[in-house]
Amino acid sequence: MKTRNSLRAALCLGIALSLNACAVAEDEIWPKVKSPVAGNANIENRVETVLATMNLEQKVGQMVQAEVKSISPEDAGRYHIGSVLNGGGSWPTGDVDGPLGGWLSLANLFYKESMSTENGRLAIPLIWGTDAVHGHNNVQGATIFPHNIGLGAANNPGLMRDIGTATAREVAVTGIDWAFAPTVAVARDIRWGRTYESYSSDPKIVAELSKEMLLGLQGHPALDNFLSEQKLIATAKHFIGDGGTTGGKDQGDTALTEQELFDIHGQGYVQALGVGVQTVMASFNSWNGNKLHGSKYMLTDVLKGKMGFDGFVIGDWNGHEQIPGCTKASCAAAINAGVDMIMVPEDWKAFSENTVRQVKAGEITRARIDDAVRRILRVKLRAGMFDDGKPSSHELAGRAKLIGHESHRAVARQAVRESLVLLKNEKTLPIAKTAKIIVAGSGADNPSMQSGGWTLTWQGRDVPAEQYKGFTTIKDGFDRALKSGNVTSDTDASADVAVIVFGETPYAEMEGDLASTDFDLTDSADFALMQNLKARNIPVVAVFLSGRPRGVDAVIKTSDAFVAAWLPGSEGAGVADVLVSSRYNFKGKLPFDWPAGGAAPFKARGFGLTHSGTPPK
Repeated sequence: MKTRNSLRAALCLGIALSLNACAVAEDEIWPKVKSPVAGNANIENRVETVLATMNLEQKVGQMVQAEVKSISPEDAGRYHIGSVLNGGGSWPTGDVDGPLGGWLSLANLFYKESMSTENGRLAIPLIWGTDAVHGHNNVQGATIFPHNIGLGAANNPGLMRDIGTATAREVAVTGIDWAFAPTVAVARDIRWGRTYESYSSDPKIVAELSKEMLLGLQGHPALDNFLSEQKLIATAKHFIGDGGTTGGKDQGDTALTEQELFDIHGQGYVQALGVGVQTVMASFNSWNGNKLHGSKYMLTDVLKGKMGFDGFVIGDWNGHEQIPGCTKASCAAAINAGVDMIMVPEDWKAFSENTVRQVKAGEITRARIDDAVRRILRVKLRAGMFDDGKPSSHELAGRAKLIGHESHRAVARQAVRESLVLLKNEKTLPIAKTAKIIVAGSGADNPSMQSGGWTLTWQGRDVPAEQYKGFTTIKDGFDRALKSGNVTSDTDASADVAVIVFGETPYAEMEGDLASTDFDLTDSADFALMQNLKARNIPVVAVFLSGRPRGVDAVIKTSDAFVAAWLPGSEGAGVADVLVSSRYNFKGKLPFDWPAGGAAPFKARGFGLTHSGTPPK
């Protein structure tokens, strides 16, 4: 017991900028975490003043979040809706290449209607949320950072804060207030389709990098920038155990003791609450057979009670529907469990009406409704939403040049460089600047493969290459790094070395789940090309694009050098930065064990290489 409490105490003391943020009770698993922004009497008084003026319909409306495609600004005002979101592949103009100004224009319209006092309405600003999970990834031309798995390979906390800062600035341009990020999942089975959203299988790495991302996104009172106009409300997600499901099944069951749940999957939340995260998203998964959206013990007793979270809990996309007895349009159980704002993208009107009826029938207490709305108002007031005016009046609003800004792209390119992990090198890397090289393979000039899911669309597929504005592909990077005329895509050409870029095609969430971690090379044109080049005595550098380690023994054996590049995002040139000459060295380390092809999913290969300094010979 002494050892366990010592570990928790050490974790509490590790919360940056808030050394007394955490207290551990004897025999208690979950520590009490003091938010650095808790206890502002002026805000609490304003919350109670607003709450006292609201009727039941207005309160329930604040607890509902609708998708922008399914609700008009007028209806949002009429039904007192508290929030909207744009899902993956949802744009204000209906088209990915619609004008950038369309985002801000729609944000203004929602704000105007939410602040109208006509016909007895109450002026409460609406909050807009977006899945900015690796940059403002729904917006054309935005800087797209490597997915979290690559950032975990880089494991550079200071860089994480810079990424959060850049992301917040680009989101602020479009008038949006809230990012559904960071994901603090600890993926334990790489067959999970969301593994690339996890920084690492190591809870300590996940906790540290999540904390720094939050400081970049939200700021911190000690830095005098907490929720300033260049910052966003952030979200720690998904509470809790999303990365620990049996067999890596998305939205499946996490079967662990409570102590194991905390030790593995709770660390990121201690850090997140310690730096003042304002929203926590409930998870689709179950814990020991009970859906988290319906778990009063975890959402209310643990998160809000034992850990002291005073922001609000947001549901995930119709996550309440999975609770027994619930539907998309009706779920008292989720509200009673502690979900404060229900993400009900399309059935928002029916859900609002049903919730009002359930309160009047006594299925939901008015005290529970008041608690939820109090939390929502608290966050909106902390963010200055009642006082800052319409979105277009904010400091960065409409500054289109900040979208994909050169300084942001420089941060992303650094992240790409530092994320690369060298798994094999037989005197092939670095490539001389004077070398003649072939750059080919399905991923060489493919921004979709380079970015993965959650890029312009939810799954990241079926988007023409020309829609990825501002991207440099991996081939572009080699074109720029080497002497003019020394790079070709002609696989029949003679060359000093060939760089073959291959890997996974994009996916997101459950569509990415795997039965096996083996990467099927049957009928693979990329692998056949590698074999052909080797037969011609041309050294092959294999660059693997993936959202997780995969069993690719045959490629590793065939190639002269093998690089895990993960999902680098918009700055593909960062790959050539490291592979050409010796200006930059490999820094990335494996954030997950690498499986052996044809073996059990968890059999680690254990390369045992040093992934820093000069590439091993």
